[in-house]
Amino acid sequence: MNPNRPNLNRAAKHNVFGVRTRPVSASRGAAGTQPPGAQAAPPPVEAQSGLGADFASLTPDVIIDAVEAAHGQRLAGFANPLKSYINRVYELQCVDKTRVIAKFYRPGRWSLETLHEEHEFVRQCAADDIPVVAPFALSDGSTLGTVEGIRFAVYPKRLGRQWEPCNDEDWRRLGRLIGRVHAVGKRQAATHRVRLSPTDSTDRDVAQLLDGGFISPKHRKAFAEVARDILDLIRPLFDGVEFCRIHGDCHSGNILDRPGEGLAIIDFDDMVAGAPVHDLWMLLPDRADQVQRELDLILEGYRMFCDFDARSLVLIEPLRVMRMLYFQAWISRQVGDAGFAVSFPEWGTEAFWMREIGGLQRQLDVIRDHLPDPGAVTEVRVTSPEAPPAP
Repeated sequence: MNPNRPNLNRAAKHNVFGVRTRPVSASRGAAGTQPPGAQAAPPPVEAQSGLGADFASLTPDVIIDAVEAAHGQRLAGFANPLKSYINRVYELQCVDKTRVIAKFYRPGRWSLETLHEEHEFVRQCAADDIPVVAPFALSDGSTLGTVEGIRFAVYPKRLGRQWEPCNDEDWRRLGRLIGRVHAVGKRQAATHRVRLSPTDSTDRDVAQLLDGGFISPKHRKAFAEVARDILDLIRPLFDGVEFCRIHGDCHSGNILDRPGEGLAIIDFDDMVAGAPVHDLWMLLPDRADQVQRELDLILEGYRMFCDFDARSLVLIEPLRVMRMLYFQAWISRQVGDAGFAVSFPEWGTEAFWMREIGGLQRQLDVIRDHLPDPGAVTEVRVTSPEAPPAP
């Protein structure tokens, strides 16, 4: 570390180590409830990066020196670790008192191409004046730095309170924001990101749990049967569905209300190629058939900026069960992590799998109950106006 750098927090140098990060809290519905299956999403497993590093090398000196060199700003001796289960995230302070956020990506989880696609999407949104938090361009012109074999990005710090709806206009504002993001998302494909469909992602999640031996022999057959029934039922529903780049983890915890500036959407870490409706259902305070008014208001705002195919609403409950399966597959990939037993104390027990299989069976019944009669849902497309109001 530069010995001439002001050190605002010597204790923080030592607190970086031994801090037990926790999984982000289960995402809440927009009105404070938790829709079934709406756990905050862990990121999809991508191609191995091959960097072969781990976070043990991230000492405070390494963190500060790397960000200082990449960002081109002199930093004070301040590295405040923020909660993040997968990545390592730190708040840093420049000598001019501005704060920045440095995100160090877990080695081996993301390929370089997937990170570039995330950053490109966010920066395209920012270029369209959509309120997002885009990574800085670093001194070499890229948005990704590397230190000790670990890739990282630097972001401006943005404050705001979690979005909470108070009236009908709040739901419309939310719809306008998501519609603007999806309008950008449709401009080009994401060829390296996960494709969120039963065939392209959920098959793999089920195989991860079964082939990895994570399900107890007593419950393995029951799990395999309910998973098979789910996939057989929902797979045809995705035929012909339009996919585009979407946020992928669009719950209310990732929507900030910034007084005087409007709504902002943050944390594109889980960006996928998927059906646009996936970015809508987790924002609802309950199942869609129980909150039709809120859904209609979101779509009213959404359609001011982006077309929406009403036939895709039938995917809400299938997407919910896909998320349930994905979440368990993701947890299974973390079993070797230090502190796993503390974060997931009951995971993998007989009682756990009995409850999980019961939940999957109940969700399967819900999907069956919500399937429309053939031809009952028609396509709805609305042309975006030239100058709609800001979100």
